[in-house]
Amino acid sequence: MEENKKKQNCKKDKNVEKEKIEKQKDNKKNDKLIATLKKELQEKDDKLLRLNAEIQNIKRHAEEEKNLIIKYDGQDLIKAILETIDNFERAIIKDDDNLDDELSKFLSGFKMIYTNLIGVLNTYGVKEIEALHKEFDPNSMQAVLTDKNDKYESNIVTEVLQKGYIYKDKIIRPAMVKVNE
Repeated sequence: MEENKKKQNCKKDKNVEKEKIEKQKDNKKNDKLIATLKKELQEKDDKLLRLNAEIQNIKRHAEEEKNLIIKYDGQDLIKAILETIDNFERAIIKDDDNLDDELSKFLSGFKMIYTNLIGVLNTYGVKEIEALHKEFDPNSMQAVLTDKNDKYESNIVTEVLQKGYIYKDKIIRPAMVKVNE
């Protein structure tokens, strides 16, 4: 009987040992599975963060673009009006000191319209680029001719051939100028 008990105990010990080994194997498998799942979760979290950052960048970029469109709305209309302003200036130059003739009366009306147009453009943020007798600035001026005039230093604008304009803070048309060599 005692031998039977020993055999039974031995069997129990072997079974307990087998169970321990099986549990260790299961634990190792579970640890590997947990590690794999943690790694996948971390990768998914990283991907989610990157996607959220990309979405934020897209939103920010779209907002900036929308703000620029709103800010410079009307720019094309202003450019078209500038051509009309140029024509008014060319006509006004033709005026002489004789205020009694028909041309002078006609041009005085032109001058009133011209002055009103300039006032409206100024109200909406359009400003003329001051270029005459200033140092040449390639960012706001386009040199189309050069001059040799001893009255002026080198790189000074001696004549404005076509006025340039800034709309708010953006150059919409550079001034076309003659620059002293």
